[in-house]
Amino acid sequence: MTSLAHRENAGFAPDIFAWLDGPFVSPRPVAAQTMRMEEHVAGGRYVVRAELPGVDPAKDMEVSVAKGILTIRAERHEDMQGQHRSEFRYGTFTRHIALPVTADANDIKANYHWGILQVSIGLRGEDEAGRRIPVQTTAS
Repeated sequence: MTSLAHRENAGFAPDIFAWLDGPFVSPRPVAAQTMRMEEHVAGGRYVVRAELPGVDPAKDMEVSVAKGILTIRAERHEDMQGQHRSEFRYGTFTRHIALPVTADANDIKANYHWGILQVSIGLRGEDEAGRRIPVQTTAS
């Protein structure tokens, strides 16, 4: 099984950031809202799943990859008029995910079902990811 290299680090207390992402507490400005996601490896593929309910994938979602970074961008529009109360988050959501070194940028599939975006990226063998360079010593 390929190990996932996590490049996003929440620091010494990752649980506090998950708690702060709750519906009643948000230190982030509206422009910096994030989407919840999960990642795993299954069947030789790196799989990223993101919660994006209420988003029209044809109009308000973009998935792209460049230089080993998967970018998911979505926008949720508020339709309600007048006085109302809502705990939903509206606006633009963007997430950048560093892909494993063995990810094949030419083998990417995306599917949206019941508010969940799933992006699946094929993984090459370890030998295709790079090669080991022998280190020579010189006599002094």
